Amino acid sequence: MTDKLEIKVPEKLYGLDHLRALAIILVFFFHYYILSDGEPEWLPDVASFGWTGVDLFFVLSGFLISSQLFLQIKKGQLISFKVFFIKRFFRIVPAFLATVGIYFCFPYFREKEALPAIWRFLTFTQNFNLNLKDYGTFSHCWSLCVEEHFYLFLPIILIFLQTSKLFSKSYWLLIGLFLFGFAIRFYSFNQWYLPKIGEQNSWMYWYKFIYYPTYNRLDGLLVGVSIAGLYQFSPDVWIKLSKYGNQFILLSLCILTAAYFLCEDLLTFKASVFGFPLIALGFGFMVAGSISPTSFLYKMNSKITTLIAHLSFSIYLTHKGIIHTTHQLLKDYEIENNVMLLICIITCVLGAYILHLTIEKPFMKIRNKTIKEI
Repeated sequence: MTDKLEIKVPEKLYGLDHLRALAIILVFFFHYYILSDGEPEWLPDVASFGWTGVDLFFVLSGFLISSQLFLQIKKGQLISFKVFFIKRFFRIVPAFLATVGIYFCFPYFREKEALPAIWRFLTFTQNFNLNLKDYGTFSHCWSLCVEEHFYLFLPIILIFLQTSKLFSKSYWLLIGLFLFGFAIRFYSFNQWYLPKIGEQNSWMYWYKFIYYPTYNRLDGLLVGVSIAGLYQFSPDVWIKLSKYGNQFILLSLCILTAAYFLCEDLLTFKASVFGFPLIALGFGFMVAGSISPTSFLYKMNSKITTLIAHLSFSIYLTHKGIIHTTHQLLKDYEIENNVMLLICIITCVLGAYILHLTIEKPFMKIRNKTIKEI
């Protein structure tokens, strides 16, 4: 009975666009709050939890990427690592390299004093052993490193599971990796961060050993993969669950509220070990709600959120540099804080749109042509 059920997937899941827009808005306000020393006055209360926008991106990536690969497996097709790599390469690397080039060629664009070595960016290893205090420029690239590691290992693992006929047992790998996350964060906190408490700038070591490394940030990706597995391989279960789309979103908000209080002080043991999976679970229910036909997010079509979603990657890459540059160019003018924020929103969207038109869009056309020729 299960094999005969199929979910009719619409051409466009508008709910995911809303969440992608939400993710970049959260990240933008959080970084603006840091770069502008908490101004305007209302901003800290609104933006202090905005760092979790990255975790929402992780859940979305986990769902979207694995769902595409799971659909191939479901159809009995062997995953092509070559095709997958070409798709990811043209989607990510050109815009990323263009941004790296701007950072290295135009020091004025840098939101902090110094950049890590260029090889760290080119190898996507910048998130390991990152000295945030001395080399914090373009530090938000750390999350792209995490996603690139995911893009590398997910198809390799799935191809192995396919060819070894072990795919039906792959849920054990998901469970094992999720438990590994708790264990490695417990170890990282006690063995690497705890001995540094009391030293000058000890907060820097928390980011270095807990926040940035890929092995500590798998929770959101794993939650996204789990939703995709349920969505693609258990359509009968999903059809029953999807009737509760709005309830999923409400539950998501409740869990994220609990996570907010748990993570008020990020440097604590409980936030370090349990905060990330709780946030991932909260956003997981939000993603599940957004793809449920009964939810308001699924039904709502907004051109504004669709535009923001399309520009989200370019905004993510460039927003800190553009915020800094905008502030520097206008520092001699007495501009009210709320007006300055509005100006920065406009310049960031315009900058992202230019990057999208000049780099992202042309390379996506090359990608589509390349794939057709394979």
